[in-house]
Amino acid sequence: MKSFTYIARDAAGTRREGMLAANSANEALEILHTRQLTPVGVYETLARGRKKRKVARRGRVRAADLGAVCWQLSTMLEGGMTITAALDIIAEDTENLQLRHILQQARGKVSEGKLLSDGLSEFPQVFNRLALAIVIAGETSGDLGKALRTLAEHFDGRDRIAKKIRGAVSYPIFVLCLITVIVIGIMGLIVPRFRMIFAQLGGKLPAFTRVFMGIYEVLCHNLLYVAVAAVALAVGAVLFARTARGHRFLSKVVLRIPLFGKLFSEAFIAMFCKTVATLLEAGVPVLETFEIVRSMSSNDVVVSAITRVKQHVTGGSNVALGMAAAGFFPNLVIKMAQVGEESGSLATILRKTSEHYERRITSMIDAMTGLLEPIMITTIGAIVLVVVIALYLPIFTISDVAH
Repeated sequence: MKSFTYIARDAAGTRREGMLAANSANEALEILHTRQLTPVGVYETLARGRKKRKVARRGRVRAADLGAVCWQLSTMLEGGMTITAALDIIAEDTENLQLRHILQQARGKVSEGKLLSDGLSEFPQVFNRLALAIVIAGETSGDLGKALRTLAEHFDGRDRIAKKIRGAVSYPIFVLCLITVIVIGIMGLIVPRFRMIFAQLGGKLPAFTRVFMGIYEVLCHNLLYVAVAAVALAVGAVLFARTARGHRFLSKVVLRIPLFGKLFSEAFIAMFCKTVATLLEAGVPVLETFEIVRSMSSNDVVVSAITRVKQHVTGGSNVALGMAAAGFFPNLVIKMAQVGEESGSLATILRKTSEHYERRITSMIDAMTGLLEPIMITTIGAIVLVVVIALYLPIFTISDVAH
């Protein structure tokens, strides 16, 4: 547990100061809220009550950072604090320098009489169209605190799905890097020593060893060419991916990669359902919702599917028919959307569908990890076995001849 010093006001407006124990600043705010206190400032303390200075960090603003800021701002606004005071406290407590600057600029706009959305709109690289649409909807409805809480839940959900995908991809990448290091170590340290031994022994090497040493010789004598070719291939792939044609091609390839293609497809579907549900719950119009979701997607296949849905809705059709015509969404999602539209609870149904797909993603990652582990171990074992046989077979042969 950490120790926090707080400044707050009670229901009568009396200033209160004290200390409390909590696991995080967010939990400390919740404790004050349950005590019917409106927080003015919450600071983590060191020994003897000194305020703990956090080390500010640079770098991009993560979804987790945005979720924490939206959650804190929502809690403070719902507790009766003014938006300028809340922004002051959160900016002071924020470690990310870029996000701190954004909050300070937004606070300046609000103090000038402008809306929070006006301040945030100047930083579209951090607060995208979805975030701005939800904030504007909250300002229009007069319940900005609720809108920010919805936005915080969205950021947390997006961060949760992204972490699952990164976890699934990082393991095979790590193993491939390990295999590469092993191969380089064998070729650079072990094989040259055996090559000298073979030269001293003389005689004809076994066929398997000759093939292995032949491959080694080719790689050694053409290492520079291989490296240049690999770099050229990588640069060419990057440049091709930046073209419209290349981006479309890679968008299709990503969804067809063995094992991972299905995982990526379900991740796109989970995020689609979650984002649409979040926007609809915030009161954003349906057409604007699909336009925002379309602009947020980076995969051309997904963008095309969402565009088809929007076209059908614009033409007076319902969402479910548009999803069916898009040819991307599974039958389960289409049926759920149909049920949601018929019952008037599309946002609720899509949110539950997103949660269902999140659970499916978790199960798929667990299954993939269980499948990839033996494959990777077998691959490493096979490489080591080939090297051992190729290098020690001549020694065994000479030993048999000597006997």
